[in-house]
Amino acid sequence: MKQEPKIQPTPSELAILQILWSRGPSTVREIHETLSQQKEVGYTSALKLLQIMTTKGIVTRTEDNRAHIYSASHAAEKTKQQFATDVLQRVFRGSASQLMQHALAGRRASKQEIDELRKLLDEHERKQS
Repeated sequence: MKQEPKIQPTPSELAILQILWSRGPSTVREIHETLSQQKEVGYTSALKLLQIMTTKGIVTRTEDNRAHIYSASHAAEKTKQQFATDVLQRVFRGSASQLMQHALAGRRASKQEIDELRKLLDEHERKQS
């Protein structure tokens, strides 16, 4: 069985993916305009990043009336799950409890977030039974 390659975008590539996940398919100009609201970035830099991301298979490019439209190749959830799995394995040696302890120690979680975590853990436990 062929294993899918890992999605490992850089922080700059991840910023572009966040835009594509929220906006949907977009032109370079639209991506550049949104990126420029977050940090100073040139149009050609955004274009070059998108070209690199296309080569890596992180985004796909289609042409519509001479405009190149870029889309994320993978859903946000899949990419986030791969990042979390990678961090879990590399940093915490597979220990989900250590990951949670450090995540919660790093900042104050709201009651709603803690309730949501409890619900997720209960669902996970039910699926394991």
